[in-house]
Amino acid sequence: MTSASLSRPARLTPGARVAVVAPSGPVPGERLDAGLDILRGWDVEPVVMPHVRDTHPRLDYLAGTDEARARDLTEAWCDPSVSAVICARGGYGVQRMVDLVDWAAMRAAGPKVFVGYSDVTALHEAFAVRMGLATLHGPMAGAATFLKDARTQASLRATLFEPEAVRTIEGLPRARTMVPGRASGVVFGGCLALLAAGIGTPHARRSARGGLLLLEDVGEEDYRIDRMLTQLLRAGWLAGVAGVVLGSWAECGPYERVRAVLLDRLGDLGVPVVEEFGFGHGETALTMPLGVPAVLDADARTLTLQVPALL
Repeated sequence: MTSASLSRPARLTPGARVAVVAPSGPVPGERLDAGLDILRGWDVEPVVMPHVRDTHPRLDYLAGTDEARARDLTEAWCDPSVSAVICARGGYGVQRMVDLVDWAAMRAAGPKVFVGYSDVTALHEAFAVRMGLATLHGPMAGAATFLKDARTQASLRATLFEPEAVRTIEGLPRARTMVPGRASGVVFGGCLALLAAGIGTPHARRSARGGLLLLEDVGEEDYRIDRMLTQLLRAGWLAGVAGVVLGSWAECGPYERVRAVLLDRLGDLGVPVVEEFGFGHGETALTMPLGVPAVLDADARTLTLQVPALL
């Protein structure tokens, strides 16, 4: 499935209704309000689902109960007036609610745009495996980067409204070639911790074979990054991957220590690898389409989509 492109939803048009959900951690109200104002400035109508501002009654790292978070996503997706669903923030919690989502009802409702990153990686994988749907690894409505970084906002806005204008995604100026070469495949991936945690779970992607893998993470020390990559290697999950694009490693310690681990674990795969491309938890978070065929040019540090991210 990794080598097969997925169904793409339609682009947004002015006046579109965009539902906001909180599938993971609680979002600070003032940050959410600021993000909603940005969306309104794009001439879309944000629809805040009922439990977005909740906090779990006992576990304060969750935005409401698992059932409530799953219900918000299901109801937002099944609302025919909603064209896109964007997450409020990451954190932790998707793994607890992903199997409570009514995937059959959502499949019946048809494709929509879905946006998020970090913990939301588990939902990106679920949309790919359970619905065959392309999604967007992009900034979230209540994320600090989205609120303050103009390039982050511009990347998402262009992808949503003018996807043909961002067919070639250029890495940020600090992007570097770790392993040279070119490779083709369908883009997938996201947060390393969530990809590693998904191995062996129901409906998980069985391997990275044929795909262009995005990897990034936050708050993980170098040895923990080593542990997770080693788990992927030992499981055979990385066998046959076509290429790797590395994003941010914020709060993971000195980058050169992280880089040593990445090079040690990924450098011998025999595929092109680009580092510090500019997606994830960094100061700028480029929007990266998932489920779309693309060409990775590690020497030029570009990812060129063979089709626009959205129809």
